[in-house]
Amino acid sequence: MRQVLGASFRPELMNTPAAKLAVLNSLVDQRLLLLETAKGRLGAGDELLREVISKIPALQENGQFSMSRYQTALAAQGMSQAQFEAQLRQDLTLQQLVGALGDSGIASSTVIDKLLRIQAEERQIAEWRIAPEQFAGQVNITAPDIEKYYEQNLKRFEVTEQAKVEYLVLSLEGLLAQLKPGDGEVAAWYESHKDRYQQAEERRASHILILTGGDVDQEKARARAEEVLMEAQKSPARFAELARQYSQDPGSAEKGGDLGFFGRGMMVKPFEDTVFKLRENELSGLVQSEFGFHIIRLTGIKPGKQRLLADVRPEIEDELRRQTASRQFAEAAEAFSNMVYEQPDSLQPAAEKFKLKIQQSGWLPRNPSPDLLTGLGQLGNQKVLASVFSEESLKNKRNTEVVEIAPNTLLAARVIEYRPATTKPLATVKTDIEALLKVEKEAALARAAGESKLRELQQGATEDKLAWVSVRKVSRQDDRQLPAAALKAIFRADVHKLPAYVGADVGDGNYMLYKIMTVSHPAKVDDNRRKALQREYSTILGQEDFAAYLAGLRLRYKIDINQSALESKER
Repeated sequence: MRQVLGASFRPELMNTPAAKLAVLNSLVDQRLLLLETAKGRLGAGDELLREVISKIPALQENGQFSMSRYQTALAAQGMSQAQFEAQLRQDLTLQQLVGALGDSGIASSTVIDKLLRIQAEERQIAEWRIAPEQFAGQVNITAPDIEKYYEQNLKRFEVTEQAKVEYLVLSLEGLLAQLKPGDGEVAAWYESHKDRYQQAEERRASHILILTGGDVDQEKARARAEEVLMEAQKSPARFAELARQYSQDPGSAEKGGDLGFFGRGMMVKPFEDTVFKLRENELSGLVQSEFGFHIIRLTGIKPGKQRLLADVRPEIEDELRRQTASRQFAEAAEAFSNMVYEQPDSLQPAAEKFKLKIQQSGWLPRNPSPDLLTGLGQLGNQKVLASVFSEESLKNKRNTEVVEIAPNTLLAARVIEYRPATTKPLATVKTDIEALLKVEKEAALARAAGESKLRELQQGATEDKLAWVSVRKVSRQDDRQLPAAALKAIFRADVHKLPAYVGADVGDGNYMLYKIMTVSHPAKVDDNRRKALQREYSTILGQEDFAAYLAGLRLRYKIDINQSALESKER
């Protein structure tokens, strides 16, 4: 989760009963499947294991398996070869069972045809809106109404407890800004790493390309290329003209075949090898690559050269700063945490020792919404806020614990001002409540009027004289045309007898009536859509089969879950 979410990761979210139960269930499922694979004598052989490992891209070098990369990757993960291969063998074994069950879903053509018919069905509708504004003059909000709402909804008018803090941030980036390597240090680094500052040789070439591959006859392409080569050899000065006339490379033909300057590793190997063997203005013979036959003319050479110290000084200074800052941060982090804890009555000693600026916040709420949390910047961290509003911080006036708010970034805070939770007085919220009740009552009247009119239309008790508007066709597939509540009502309607009428509360107090006039289906369904739906539905059926299989295993084996351990807040 930390890798997936990065800076958004919140460790406390993983320490809830629900999160712990989800992890526990996945482990139980894995154990149940392993028991079944053992009972069924399933396994992954050495040959399969070798094949899978050899094809992992990260373990390959120049398209071939690299033992050194394999060993380096294992060391980075803190695993031995035996541990990794045992884990991989287990995963491959589980895949045999999971794959066999997951691939078992089969969706019949009859079912798919019915689903397609349902998805593609279109209903022609017209609509009529009953707006809350129509009932503005019928609503009267009294003082008792306001007082009753206030008493019944006191929680809505609570102002959460708040605190202002001063705080320090110790970060790798902050240390970087304090460092400036000396001239001698920069020069010494340059001399000992000169090979890193070599500017590689670059060459400029033009080419004429005769394509091969696909339906192109290889021999005919070669013969054509040889003819063009002979022309170029007779008149080298006309190379650009010949490239515009004969080259089949759309990117360079119009430029007379010019490819500009490039270094090694930027072109396909046969092409590159030839270019770096040619003398300036020399013409190559036919060079074959995966694209076809090339005729190459070398038009320029930029020799490799040593970059001067003056040119690379900013790079070296940045490198040295980062090295020094990383080393200093590792040392400073522990000392910073100790000082904040051992001198709990002030952040000043830590600020002076580590040359940090004490910053001040605005009012911080105890439980901010996700949007507000993001707006709090470096203080928008649940662990920081929990420390700020802890008893140690509020009652004993102590520094908070040091919290890692981001990689290589630590924060410690101290409360300087505190407001306990309060409830806003009725007088300050009276106008807001009156406006809210007015909107609610107008919406209720609009809904009642709409439902009444709908009953009349459905029962045929009154002639349909409404001025329906916005006649159009809607389908289940295009759910952006209408509010979800409206679309649901339209497609749940009984359409055996048309016109049919439905209604829906679509938000903002509006009530919509819909008149369904026609129902139609496309004459032909796209075959690609049919195949895609069949694959999708087969996958769903396979997942359901697998879930049912796991449920059966859970019934077959004895599983005890310690609920008290799940609910414990201990880490």
